[in-house]
Amino acid sequence: MKKSGFRLGIYVFKDAEVIDYAAPYGVFSVARRLDPELDVFLIADSLRPVQTQAGLTVVPNYSFAEEPDVDAFLIPGGFGTRQEMYNGRLYRYIRSLSEQCLLTSVCTGSWVYGKMGLLDGIAGTSRKAPDRLEASEMGKVPIDRLSEIAPACRISRARVVDNGRIITAGGIAAGMELGFHLLRKAGYDEAFITELARIMEYDRAYEVYRNDIEVNA
Repeated sequence: MKKSGFRLGIYVFKDAEVIDYAAPYGVFSVARRLDPELDVFLIADSLRPVQTQAGLTVVPNYSFAEEPDVDAFLIPGGFGTRQEMYNGRLYRYIRSLSEQCLLTSVCTGSWVYGKMGLLDGIAGTSRKAPDRLEASEMGKVPIDRLSEIAPACRISRARVVDNGRIITAGGIAAGMELGFHLLRKAGYDEAFITELARIMEYDRAYEVYRNDIEVNA
């Protein structure tokens, strides 16, 4: 059943990966052409501008203190997740969210949920393709790092892993599929999502990835 006025709040922080948050934001932005009741916005620790990866600075719509109504909360990945794993204010905000609010992530954003213990006993994923440093003897592939952060998590290599309330997505561009899947979770049918992918000229890629989803709920 479609939820009227579904609201996606995306967390932005220093050195968040741009595509991780921009891809799902873009999916919802275009989806609003088909259903203007959909909403998407940025949330940050405070209302100050946030410098994300490669110097792209964004201005959040809300701060934690404002407690906006959200149906889904998304944590992107990026270098900044290494600090966000120890951000007590972020932990408190996540724990304050309604049990009905979906907790979602892209790439290394899942590390935060893993560090909080929220992935214990369930499946989760992260980026599987390493960059040069991660592929070297000095580095570690993010999905392998997730297994260290959350040893009680069952690591999945699916592009999107849906455990009901907690949904994690794989590498950087997987934010597209997470955006489409969140619309599915909000009750939009496959015809709506397929039309959206066509409008975005993403229909070929969507056909490749549409079934790369592990559902455990």
